[in-house]
Amino acid sequence: MFKFSLHPGKTNIDFLRYRIAALVFTALLTVATIGLVVGKGLNFGIDFTGGVLVEVETSGPADLGAMRDALGDGSFGDVSLQNFGADNAVLIRLGQDAGEGDAQGRMVEALRQTLSEKVDPNIQIQRAEFVGPKVGQELIEGAVIAFVVAIAAMMIYVWFRFEWQFGVGAVAALFHDVIMTIGMYAVTGYEFNLTSVAAVLTIIGYSLNDTVVIFDRVRENLRKYRDMTILELLNRALNDTLSRTIMTGFTTLIALFALYFVAGSALAGFTFAMIAGVFIGTYSTIFIAVPILVYLNLQKRQRGRVGTDGNGDGEAEAEVKA
Repeated sequence: MFKFSLHPGKTNIDFLRYRIAALVFTALLTVATIGLVVGKGLNFGIDFTGGVLVEVETSGPADLGAMRDALGDGSFGDVSLQNFGADNAVLIRLGQDAGEGDAQGRMVEALRQTLSEKVDPNIQIQRAEFVGPKVGQELIEGAVIAFVVAIAAMMIYVWFRFEWQFGVGAVAALFHDVIMTIGMYAVTGYEFNLTSVAAVLTIIGYSLNDTVVIFDRVRENLRKYRDMTILELLNRALNDTLSRTIMTGFTTLIALFALYFVAGSALAGFTFAMIAGVFIGTYSTIFIAVPILVYLNLQKRQRGRVGTDGNGDGEAEAEVKA
């Protein structure tokens, strides 16, 4: 009987054969991505730019063109519209400060009245949100602090659990993950908001989890195998954990693709970043975090309870050749 399996079985892929090319490619791509983000910029959401976000519901399928024409006379500032879930639900973002108190209510009422007269007399306002420019600036600062604190905390965790070389490798991979994920927002034009910040932080956690699993196998191999070169040892660790990496990534992608195609545009930016993050995080673990260990003089002497075959009970010194 035919059996379908994603488990690759025992593999012996020489990942580190391509370490120099991978690190050079990664460095160039990272610099290019930073340039893209700085040059093109991100499509910041109302959380960061400030303004008014209004969700409306029409009596039939929404005519975004007619709505855009009705609101495009300049009285509402910069206007952007997009479908939100159902074909009669529309998110309207106004890049104009509505002021406070009654001024906010008057702007929403003016928007409803304009759309009622020019597009659909039965249009209804479902919700309205207001964010001032000062709040948006504070949220940007908070997002940056969240990224820095998350990466620093994870570096400290890896450093204490393993050795400082592992911490450096992990942080290099996480820095790559953050830059690449933000770059995806710049390329695709998806709105970057607080949900996007949550997506990036989630990707950091996913990537670190995969990295720690492989680092744990590297540390175990350092104590088990005496005659392996450091390249052979790291390759063995990557191959030993490859099936786990594939299965974890595949099952995560199943859930994310379902969310992307079913949840609608409201979560499209979040799920797209998460889908890209699975691939980005897996790549950074294999081709950044682990190869960096080769160049950081990873401790070659470990003392542990190993026997003559690497699994015995005697106390011995395991030496890994450089």
